[in-house]
Amino acid sequence: MAPLLPRRSTKQPADHVVTLIGKPDCHLCEDARAVVLRLSEELGFAVEELNINEDKELFRTYWEQIPVTLIDGRQHDFWKVDPARLRKALGA
Repeated sequence: MAPLLPRRSTKQPADHVVTLIGKPDCHLCEDARAVVLRLSEELGFAVEELNINEDKELFRTYWEQIPVTLIDGRQHDFWKVDPARLRKALGA
């Protein structure tokens, strides 16, 4: 039987992997990278960067949404990284 109320994750921010999907020469991607790296230094989560120009499937899926952020492989946001929203999603 499923619980009536959703359970909060027991993961700490450092237990997550944030993936930033973008491409070179993208000013929004640079802005997103700065936010993600700053929060990574503070909260300790791992960061992975992927280039849509190097992966046809990523390009097909995200070409008009970059930069895209994923948390543990699930899409979190696109176009802009809101530090407060990312921090909350990571449980900080």
